[in-house]
Amino acid sequence: MRVVDLIVRKRDGEELAPEEIDFLVRGFSTGEIPDYQFSALLMAIVLKGMSARETARLTSAMIQSGDVMNMDGVPGPLVDKHSTGGVGDKISLVLAPLAAACGLRVPMMSGRSLGHTGGTLDKLESIPGYRTDLSPERFRAALQSIGFAMIGQSESVVPADRRMYALRDVTGTVESIPLITASIMSKKFAEGAQALVMDVKTGSGAFMKDLGQARLLARSLVATGAGLGRRVAAMITDMDQPLGRAVGNFLEVRECIECLQGSGPPEEVDLTVQQAGRMLWLGGVRGDPAAGEALARERLNDGSAWERFLRNVEFQGGDTQVLLHPEKGPRAAVVKPVTAGAAGFVRRIDAYKTGIASVILGAGRSRKEDTVLAGVGITLTRTQGDEVTHGDELCQVHGEDEAKVAEACRLMEDAYQIAGQKIMPTPRLLEEITHA
Repeated sequence: MRVVDLIVRKRDGEELAPEEIDFLVRGFSTGEIPDYQFSALLMAIVLKGMSARETARLTSAMIQSGDVMNMDGVPGPLVDKHSTGGVGDKISLVLAPLAAACGLRVPMMSGRSLGHTGGTLDKLESIPGYRTDLSPERFRAALQSIGFAMIGQSESVVPADRRMYALRDVTGTVESIPLITASIMSKKFAEGAQALVMDVKTGSGAFMKDLGQARLLARSLVATGAGLGRRVAAMITDMDQPLGRAVGNFLEVRECIECLQGSGPPEEVDLTVQQAGRMLWLGGVRGDPAAGEALARERLNDGSAWERFLRNVEFQGGDTQVLLHPEKGPRAAVVKPVTAGAAGFVRRIDAYKTGIASVILGAGRSRKEDTVLAGVGITLTRTQGDEVTHGDELCQVHGEDEAKVAEACRLMEDAYQIAGQKIMPTPRLLEEITHA
């Protein structure tokens, strides 16, 4: 096979054979295929797309490019969840212990914040001492004894994805449904998951701004899972506004503690339970999502999920006293309120502007090498539908630098939109796709 011939065929919209896709991924992973040729292939994929069969084979080839977690001896079912990223999206921290308390094993490999979206690893590492770099042996031990573990991607897992993403980032080939699908699915199934719930975000604070594009991605993820013989359910959820009331690493951990103890924001708790219900259905613990939701609600209310979270934090080196006494955790030096300039009702809080404000404060990264701060961020005092009068507090901005706090306050003033009439809160769950 010649690489140039395969590039030309894909450029002309032809479908590549399974062995040709294997050849391309293997050659790029080993360095035999140079970046300039693979860049041309990536651009051809962006312009011409890939079939569901091609996307599944690309995902499989990427999985085989590195180590695959050995889950022999770990009692199943092994079911994971992945979010495409948003602002205030802290669901994984509650969902993983909740699903484990219901009888699943959750091998969760997560990422860090980049741009305006938050990262699960950064939230976890705001808990003093928490380690996300577990060895494969410790990872398996956590799954066996606690039911879940939360780690970052190791250098040896799906190396093809790291190389491909670095190239896509500098060649204008990030926005491709097949490439996004293969990137997500290869990592999730290399970690040992047998089934997967996908939370595909859409709106101003999401990667997929448009519902139509989110729907295409959701369908691609479900179809690719089917092509790999795995069960995948996709939930398209609204990220036009921040999720919950906290944005920022330890601020979000505090809100997760409230959710695990039964007092978190209802919309956040409800979406978490809905995702847990689908995980339990995919894993065969319950016969349908509704029955799964009922079990998840029981385990959330009886304290089982909270107990699992405490055990996990202790196992992964974190300070559980900070969870039991959150007021002792990381805090910002400067806290300033943002107040309403007019009376009315909160119509909308722009998620993208809120995310950018949190990055300015240091809760996220503009570049991969940036350091994040544990205690900074934004807490929303008023959310969609709340009535306000002139001068009422809308949110609090937590930071370490007066100038950055002032800049973030200005952004949040702009993020809040006040209307004259009461607005009903937007449903978070917009659509579900469960069959290819």
